[in-house]
Amino acid sequence: MAVRMSAILFRRFLADPLKIAYVVPSSKALIKRVLDRMDFQRGRVFVEFGGGEGCHTREMVKRLAPDARLLVFELDAQLADHLRQQFRQDDRVLIYNQDAATFREELQKLGFHHADYVVSGIPFSYLEPKKKKEILNAVHEGLTPDGQFIVYQVTPELKGHTRMFAAHEVEYFLANIPPMFIVACHKSEITLQPKKRAKKKPKSRRREAAHA
Repeated sequence: MAVRMSAILFRRFLADPLKIAYVVPSSKALIKRVLDRMDFQRGRVFVEFGGGEGCHTREMVKRLAPDARLLVFELDAQLADHLRQQFRQDDRVLIYNQDAATFREELQKLGFHHADYVVSGIPFSYLEPKKKKEILNAVHEGLTPDGQFIVYQVTPELKGHTRMFAAHEVEYFLANIPPMFIVACHKSEITLQPKKRAKKKPKSRRREAAHA
């Protein structure tokens, strides 16, 4: 697997290592695996936390419907400007240099009440518990009833903080440097892949004694 370091990510990492989680962009394989969990034909409102240099954003834009919207939140001002330059000619993409917890307010300003999908690459393990809880509660409340929160992280620790979601799917994905855990948090069990959906055992029926 070829490793390609991003110059802008490396510069921003040196400036603020606690804000920039990775200096190597996600692999094409990881991006595809994350995006394949989203239904771009059905979904119309997408949110991304931690756009970085735009590797996931670029691929999402390729799949967006003409009337869809993608809101990207990036705390680093220089990376946010870098993203704006990349997508300045696409009205479907909006870049915000602000806290991810404010995404519901921005949705409402655009006339949307909920997002269909929220995807995140921000380093949740670096966040203080209070901020982590604030963002996760905002995501749960801000998703449609059949929405999903999809996270890629180097550890699966976030699953323990997302008990408000109805179901989870966790995959350890090796085709990336570093390897990543992909955690899909489902607001409803109906969006689970069929093979993952809990199968209810049929209730045993008592046989009625035959009367002579």
